Amino acid sequence: MSGQITTNMPVLQTLVQRLSAPVDRLGIDRAQLHVLDWLCCAVKGAREPSATGFLSDINDSLSAKCRRVSRQGISPRTGWWDALLANAACGNIMEMDDLDRASILHPGPVIVPAAIAIAEHVGASGEQLLAAIVRGYEATIRIGRALGIRHYTFFHNTSTCGAFGAAAAVADLLQLTDEQTIWALANAGSRTGGLWQMRHEACETKSLHNVQAAQCGVQAAMLAAQGVRGPATLLEGAQGLFAAMSPGAKANDVVEDLDRDWLIHEVSFKPWPACRHAHPTIDAALALRTKIKDWRQIESIVISTYKSAIDFCDKPNPENTAQAKFSLQHCAAVALINGAPQFEHFDVAELVRADLAALQQQIKISESSALTAAFPRHYGAHMRLNMVDGTVLEHLQSDAKGDPELPMSQHDIEVKANILLQAAGSHSNGQLIAATLKLYDAESLHAWTELWP
Repeated sequence: MSGQITTNMPVLQTLVQRLSAPVDRLGIDRAQLHVLDWLCCAVKGAREPSATGFLSDINDSLSAKCRRVSRQGISPRTGWWDALLANAACGNIMEMDDLDRASILHPGPVIVPAAIAIAEHVGASGEQLLAAIVRGYEATIRIGRALGIRHYTFFHNTSTCGAFGAAAAVADLLQLTDEQTIWALANAGSRTGGLWQMRHEACETKSLHNVQAAQCGVQAAMLAAQGVRGPATLLEGAQGLFAAMSPGAKANDVVEDLDRDWLIHEVSFKPWPACRHAHPTIDAALALRTKIKDWRQIESIVISTYKSAIDFCDKPNPENTAQAKFSLQHCAAVALINGAPQFEHFDVAELVRADLAALQQQIKISESSALTAAFPRHYGAHMRLNMVDGTVLEHLQSDAKGDPELPMSQHDIEVKANILLQAAGSHSNGQLIAATLKLYDAESLHAWTELWP
């Protein structure tokens, strides 16, 4: 496709033309990895206390809830719609969901469950599901990147932009016309949002944002199929999304560089169960850990990182699991003392460990103007260890593990999936992982969802 922007055409119309391009096998294979990553994060997330409120009215497991759609044809109100609520709520709970760093959002927890719900509902094949997910990621990421950092100051980008991706994926599965797809995206976007105030209190609002984004996108696409129209100029209009939520950003940036490969290939996977803003600090700590014999010989620690990492994760005294996952101090101390962070390192019992608490108090956080300037294209951190013998050890982590510059291999992703499933008490994990990585060949999703724990 041409990379030129047609200025006399609404941005959403140009975006929909991009979404109509064929998805090649490389895109399909990449989507399978993201489905596997989401599924295993959601299975483990469903076992966490913060999932309880979302699952309280569902008596069966997530997989059984989805399977009943195919087997028994339960109505949307009691079948797939409730499954969508549960599945969309659980994918981010472990803080291991995928991330597009340039748009500062997590596409998987919204788009994948939305696409699965409708794919089962309409009897789509595995290939159709995966192609729809690729297109959903494209819509979400392009709009998210164009909204920019100013939007991220107040808004949860996953929530704002996830609705567009869910709508795009479902529109593809419903085989909507280009015009209907524009309506779906426009109406999904007209109701989007998600304020960051929730990160300042102990609450489950972040997961609710994902649920509402997924359901909003699904509903918008289904209504578009019935002729419910939406404003084609929703993005660039004088009272549209960009004018209201990201003053100064350019909506036409959504449709720049249309000749590049599908953007799903640029999405990162997360190896550690913590906020992505903490990952560069973890990686830096792990690198320095190999250079010291005893962490007790550390006199002080200075972490320099970008402003958003500090805004979100400067928490010297975390009081609960969620705060610990968003604490640069806790994550750094865990990595220096224990090595690669594990799920148990964020349990409440760990927060009163004397060794962790002592090391956390030796940490000073400061902003690096260079790393702030590089964000969000790069997530970086610099760590300096001042040792008691006067030695100074330093490490600059320019990108986090799992980013395109430091990618996780398919083997790494499979290992992560197995760890998540085992931690959730799941069995026959190898069979589930193998089936997920062969979704391309599935004529329907029924046999696959039968394997869900």
